[in-house]
Amino acid sequence: TSWAEAVEKLGYSDDWKSYPLCEFMYSHFKLFACQPAIFCNVLDTGTMKEGVAAADMEVSERRVRLPIEAINDETLVVSQAGGGSAYVLDTDYSVYYDAESLVIEVLPGGACYEATQLSVAYTKVKPGDVTGAIVGAAMESVELCLTRLGLVPDLICAPGHSHEPAVAAVMAAKAGGINGMFRAKALIDLAGAEDYSAAIKAKADGNLTDADQIVCWPKVRLGEHVFHLSTQLAGLMAQVDSGNGGCPYESPGNKPLQCNGTALDGGDEITLTLAQANALNAAGVVTAINFITGWTAWGSCDACYPANTDVKDYFIPVSRMFGWVGNSLIRTFWAKLDKPMNRRMIDTIMDTANIWINGLVGAGYLLGGRVEMLEDENPLASLMAGIIKLHVYMMPASPAQEIHFVLEYDASYVESSLQG
Repeated sequence: TSWAEAVEKLGYSDDWKSYPLCEFMYSHFKLFACQPAIFCNVLDTGTMKEGVAAADMEVSERRVRLPIEAINDETLVVSQAGGGSAYVLDTDYSVYYDAESLVIEVLPGGACYEATQLSVAYTKVKPGDVTGAIVGAAMESVELCLTRLGLVPDLICAPGHSHEPAVAAVMAAKAGGINGMFRAKALIDLAGAEDYSAAIKAKADGNLTDADQIVCWPKVRLGEHVFHLSTQLAGLMAQVDSGNGGCPYESPGNKPLQCNGTALDGGDEITLTLAQANALNAAGVVTAINFITGWTAWGSCDACYPANTDVKDYFIPVSRMFGWVGNSLIRTFWAKLDKPMNRRMIDTIMDTANIWINGLVGAGYLLGGRVEMLEDENPLASLMAGIIKLHVYMMPASPAQEIHFVLEYDASYVESSLQG
């Protein structure tokens, strides 16, 4: 729920390529000030590690700094330089993490306090052992969010891995049916494209056409930091939703990102024209541009566009509203399951749902909506089996895509202004 909690529980490193969760926590908490976020750490320090042989290291200001990958466990052995006897932890030296280092600090009165060199052997973690297959398998953890934390995620991200086809496919599958019933969106990055036309081709080649996917390209830069666009888009969408009472009826398109440039995978700068950005949008890719209102996200279409032109599927806010309304109704009326199914219960559900939907209409979150129980959708056999089907009609507002001003020379103003 906060930057401090994330750092305390997960640690932090500026090496985002090795530790992409750090990129997300920095963006989400520091830049967009949004919470909560659920992190799943798949870096298993019990197996993804390797030993580092003993070597003499310089002591500077009574400290030896090891890389942050070093693990503080029983394999960390500090000895006299040149292979002498081992020193005693918490008597001769202490060990702690500080920023990007694991620090060995010699203690006053200890046997190595005056040493200028120490021999150190340790085990270090191997973040490179985290593969797309491991990340894809870990997506099963999405199923545990409600049962363990009481939260249903509405955005699924895997920066640094979502560009892999297998990972993107699993993310889409989970987003389409968390616990078999809840809907979310999977934020997918494209990788390897050197220009906008290559990005459009990469989307097609990757078969990224699912209505539950939002495809992003390129990366965005803020000073020295380079972010996956999916990372910042998640923060932006959460920020926009929070400003609307948690309701996702508004598109993240044309809303400010926390960046001052765009970049390719290797970090080289790239600048898109409006026409190029629009070409990406027309292919169902969300991008970033610097145009009139500063650096903003640009695009309001899911990955299914342009193959799927059903408005409820391809517009991000419309599709998300269908998922959000559905998720909300499930959670609200879950307690009604196994209650006696009589007319009173059905009317209570319908009345409560209609009152809530009318409130959404009054707040401007929906243009209209209602709940009905249709006879042809509720055959006798289903009712006898305890199955009710309620039909929800709703109309979220589409995001404005074009606004045209028609300019006309009106000669009648000559008469009114000059012949008066």
